[in-house]
Amino acid sequence: MLIYKIFRRSEWDQFVAAGRSLGAPVDLADGYIHLSTAAQVTGTAARHFAGEGDLVLVALDARRLGPALRWEPARGGELFPHLYRALVSDDVVWDKSLPLGVSGHIFPEGVV
Repeated sequence: MLIYKIFRRSEWDQFVAAGRSLGAPVDLADGYIHLSTAAQVTGTAARHFAGEGDLVLVALDARRLGPALRWEPARGGELFPHLYRALVSDDVVWDKSLPLGVSGHIFPEGVV
């Protein structure tokens, strides 16, 4: 199962350079990396990245993340994937630009 992380371009560039990331400021504050399923990622983009362009959508294989991946209630009690360790480059299945269109973010085909 693929799950997703949205990075701002500067955060993504830092991740690529370092080979690891503890996430965005909100992730650092909460103590885990916020992730989303395919069914959740559009809502995440709309809620937390509204009006922001130059984003990167990163796909991760949930099985590769091991026991540090926990499914916990968030928005409306829905279970979201949270990663309790650094994200490393080997976790990434693929990354794609997530541009901003007239009516919101334009997701790669097959994601949503």
